[in-house]
Amino acid sequence: MLRQSFLKVKILPYTVYGKSNIHSSIYVQQQLQTTPELVELFVDDKPVKVLPGTTVLKAAALAGVEIPRFCYHERLAVAGNCRMCLVEIEKQVKVGTYIEKLFMSEVSGNIIDLCPVGALTSKPYAFVARPWENYRTDSIDVHDAVGSNIVVSHRSGEVLRILPRVNEDINEEWLSDKARFSYDGLKRQRIITPMLKRNGKLQNVEWEDALVTVAQALQDLSVDESAAIAGKMTDAESLIAMKDLLNSLGSELLTTEQPFPISGVGVDFRKNYLFNNKICNLEDADVLLLIGANPRYEAPIMNLRIRKGYLNNEQIIGIIGPKINLSYNYQYLGQTPDIISQLQVGSHPFFEILMNAKKPMVILGAEQLSRKDGARILAETQCLCRVLKNDTETPENWDVMNILHTNASQVAALDLGYVISLDDVKKSQPKVLFLLGADDKSIQKEDFNGTFIVYLGSHGDYGASIADVVLPGAAYTEKYGTYVNLEGRSQQTSAAITPPGLARSDWKIIRAISEIAGSCLPYDDIHQVRKRISEVAPHILRYGDVEDTNYGDKVYQLAELDHQPFLLEPINIKQKTLDQFYMTDSISKASPTMAKCVQAVLKQQSKIECR
Repeated sequence: MLRQSFLKVKILPYTVYGKSNIHSSIYVQQQLQTTPELVELFVDDKPVKVLPGTTVLKAAALAGVEIPRFCYHERLAVAGNCRMCLVEIEKQVKVGTYIEKLFMSEVSGNIIDLCPVGALTSKPYAFVARPWENYRTDSIDVHDAVGSNIVVSHRSGEVLRILPRVNEDINEEWLSDKARFSYDGLKRQRIITPMLKRNGKLQNVEWEDALVTVAQALQDLSVDESAAIAGKMTDAESLIAMKDLLNSLGSELLTTEQPFPISGVGVDFRKNYLFNNKICNLEDADVLLLIGANPRYEAPIMNLRIRKGYLNNEQIIGIIGPKINLSYNYQYLGQTPDIISQLQVGSHPFFEILMNAKKPMVILGAEQLSRKDGARILAETQCLCRVLKNDTETPENWDVMNILHTNASQVAALDLGYVISLDDVKKSQPKVLFLLGADDKSIQKEDFNGTFIVYLGSHGDYGASIADVVLPGAAYTEKYGTYVNLEGRSQQTSAAITPPGLARSDWKIIRAISEIAGSCLPYDDIHQVRKRISEVAPHILRYGDVEDTNYGDKVYQLAELDHQPFLLEPINIKQKTLDQFYMTDSISKASPTMAKCVQAVLKQQSKIECR
């Protein structure tokens, strides 16, 4: 039986005691000398020398004393929740109990994984099933563009929980709360049968009736009279199938919910729209500039790495945009886009900090690229990055310019040619418009008067409400699909369960439409679809790898050609607070757990405001 440890730990040569004080002494010591001086400890009167910052647990192990522990994790500061590892430190304040309060964090669920004995339990999963009764399927998360690796735990055709899967290059062993807990939205608000709008109301119909209706609408179309808008969670197989269908009808009107500027170099070079410096390098940057981005809620797993760099490497962070809580301190530069130009010409005080950096990194939020002056913001940011790359001592393989995408489908869509702007699609007034899970409110029915709208997706969200035909597609846990994350890394989802009702994989539905419409696509299974992808963008099928980008100088040179003026409106973002994080897509919007999280946060915020 394990018992509580009572070890007397004496620390020399300092007069302050405890791990927090050791940590605070590290920075002073590192500034004075390159090689840190060892700290001498006495564990039960046994001397041992360790590096500054070493935990008492590790120091005791070096002295030959093993301290029992449950919740210890080598990547985190000691929590001491279970009290198993309690020790006595001379002159240290005695440890008390935690105050019971709401843990307001976008990554709170990771606490569950830290306890090896199951004392910390996920409330939605409590008393649902025993782990050995479930099937486990490796997959990836698609609620943001990071591509966190996950394990889908399921039984009897139902997803019971989602856990993180270790991938050191992407999410390590962490997972955001939205990715972990929104799975209950997979079985709510689902589209389980084809529907046609009759007398202003959607009615259930058979597959044959729905497919024939869509095929009839595609007859005798002229050039660019059909269009498609890809949603946040569309897989590459569906993207290529829809592209081939529209191309066979003489149309190139392919776009996404978050269009990318096509002026300058546009999407001709992947370096222009990727997070070039890789997720795992975030904590190595010594100076970080965020422009119109909130990584805490747009990419929580990436924000964890930034916070690690701030805490461990004294990373300096500057931000252009609204004032937000990032969970670490930063220098606020302002909210107007012309600050980017000031930094480029060296007239802003933060410019000196950037120029003295060894590994500077600039992160531009993709949300800013949808502005009317998005092309100018992108061009000015690229010019700033060129200055930093050429005039600082950055390593040859260090990329300064990075785009923070928020949609899981975005990079693959750009790779496959979804480059037309949403405004251009609206101006063209197509006779037929396909919405591939596109539910953004920027797509208004009034903008497409006389257009026959076909919605293909898994949930009855906004896009389905404005459609003339609704076709039930599969969610990411119900199909094999390819996604390319924001750094350009291809990964796959796997079919853990089957789609509900009459729902089918999206690409199969598009293939069926093409056959009935008389423009049959030349593939019958997913392997043939992926062979077609390899003809257009072969790198997409190199799963797990990140292909190096090049032509950086060319990208920066072409950026100078954009002379569009900045708008007067300040740089803003959609997700500023925690309550705006939980429900951002069709699955999380349908999740009761995410709705409870929003209500809990709003309630807590109102209590704080009343004090």
